[in-house]
Amino acid sequence: MGLKPETYNRKSAEKYGWTPTWFNASNFEDLTENVKEQQRNFKIEDDGLVGPKTFRRIYSKRLYELEKTKLEREEDKFIICNSEAVKIDWPKVVLWFHDGGLQAAEGAYTDLSGKPQRDIDLFVNHWDVCLNSKSCAAVMKKKGTSVHFCIDNDGTIYQLIDTRHKAYHTGIRDDNNRSIGVEISNAYYTKYQDWYKKKGFGERPIVKNAKVHGQVLDDFTDFYCIQKQAMRALWRAVCEYHDIPLIAYGSEGLEDTSDGGICSHFHLTRRKIDCASLDIPEEMKKEFKKFEVRS
Repeated sequence: MGLKPETYNRKSAEKYGWTPTWFNASNFEDLTENVKEQQRNFKIEDDGLVGPKTFRRIYSKRLYELEKTKLEREEDKFIICNSEAVKIDWPKVVLWFHDGGLQAAEGAYTDLSGKPQRDIDLFVNHWDVCLNSKSCAAVMKKKGTSVHFCIDNDGTIYQLIDTRHKAYHTGIRDDNNRSIGVEISNAYYTKYQDWYKKKGFGERPIVKNAKVHGQVLDDFTDFYCIQKQAMRALWRAVCEYHDIPLIAYGSEGLEDTSDGGICSHFHLTRRKIDCASLDIPEEMKKEFKKFEVRS
């Protein structure tokens, strides 16, 4: 390209989402030799330029290092965004490479390693109509779908893939391209109350007369308070890292989400009713000082 290494690498960093610290450098001017050293370790041409081949290798190396250390400091909990360990203010977080972790099936999401970063501006909330997050992950595997996060009955946040990758969770290609998704465990049907009590989670609140797309729904089970607390912590961590606009969608039907923000699945399509019980503006009041409401 005829560009100086530091100029080329600045453009590469903007495109792929890495920083000089990935190569143990503090700035772009001192970066080239560090890149060359890593390239020699990777057994590729040591030109000091972070193109897609070099990026794919350093990205995989970072994920391996995260897996090797398993982020075991008890005082800190993290989620993974663009292979960065992003701190989250929540005590129960399980990543896909942890013991007991849940992982999206290969081929059920678009792996964007070595590709330009997605322009993420939307956070989409779902309920899974499953008894727990483990069951949800199994169902998605069979369907060939995916999501970035699950929140279980006890408030545990599971991360299934790096937010860098495109999950298949909205059923709408353009919305998948620009969004992060979470499946919040909730079997929905009131007949499962006995199961929740038997397993020690206690009764779920019951939602009555909820209205979506002009139709009143039959009574159904709501989220536990601890799930909503986990959800809010996840909103904050993801929105701050990806700079998702703090816009809350509060209507009972389709919304124009072109400006981004936090929405429920039913705001995107008439084919869905989740999460009918979720008052996003009210929940955002508990987490953010300033936000905009669209309804």
